[in-house]
Amino acid sequence: MSRKPLNFVELSPEKMLSTSREFKQTLSRRRSVREFSDRTVDREVIENAISAAGSAPSGANKQPWHFAIVESREVKALIRKAAEAEEQEFYNGRAPQSWLDDLKVFETDEHKPFLETAPYLIAVFLERNSVDEEGVKHKNYYMPESVGIATGMLISALHFSGLATLTHTPSPMKFLNQILERPSNEKPFMLIVAGYPVDDVTVPDIERKSFDQIASIF
Repeated sequence: MSRKPLNFVELSPEKMLSTSREFKQTLSRRRSVREFSDRTVDREVIENAISAAGSAPSGANKQPWHFAIVESREVKALIRKAAEAEEQEFYNGRAPQSWLDDLKVFETDEHKPFLETAPYLIAVFLERNSVDEEGVKHKNYYMPESVGIATGMLISALHFSGLATLTHTPSPMKFLNQILERPSNEKPFMLIVAGYPVDDVTVPDIERKSFDQIASIF
């Protein structure tokens, strides 16, 4: 395989520190939103965020992901109907009471109007294997880890672009394969809702763990 220069951009120690602080502060303001405006968003913003996510590292560079952009009202309505059917079962028998108790602070239920209101849904799929032009299957590696990294980068990119997001994971999500016409070798990984929040939206007053609670130094 041919090689090329890294194109690494080194920052001064002062710039590195200020950039890391700004990055931390910006991401710390990201919150999940469940009340979205129907304001339009330039699709290029979504495409740029997905392209950024596509630069994520992956096992053997297999890039085992696919991002389906949903902007059609008709398709969003189908997704909402299917998702709410799964959520109805979750909230009314499938989920243990301890899980439901933990969700009370977020005031969530089986009703998901944001799936239709928000201008964009992004369905993230995990490719169990890749298929070349001749139809031959090839093994992928570290798929959950790779797609998880890419999804995190996508959420960060959307946030830095000025959009609110919500990660939505009704279970199971096989309906996404059917509605979005994705092949059977792809497994729905996450549904990301993206757009502007409604005016004066509020979010639960929750606390995040401190640095000392999530990290250790040796």
